[in-house]
Amino acid sequence: MPERSKARKTQTFRFAAPEALSVLLVGDFTHWQKGAIPMRKNQLGVWEITVALPPGQHSYRFIVDGEWRDDPECKLRVPNPFGGQNMVRIDA
Repeated sequence: MPERSKARKTQTFRFAAPEALSVLLVGDFTHWQKGAIPMRKNQLGVWEITVALPPGQHSYRFIVDGEWRDDPECKLRVPNPFGGQNMVRIDA
């Protein structure tokens, strides 16, 4: 039987921070800070990036001007080893 395709699907991440100078997307898919992805700010002050992720569960957070921040839009969260929470996206 052929192996099921593990095709990546695009996911768009957004963070509203009109006054921020930089917003980075970090997560298990970026090896956290090691492969942080710079986001782009639109005219409304919302930072966005679309990335292709493999199917499964992915933990992530944002780094806004050097500070770790939660995604206020994300309802699914898991504790992290630093006493905070990681945001979670699941894509089958």
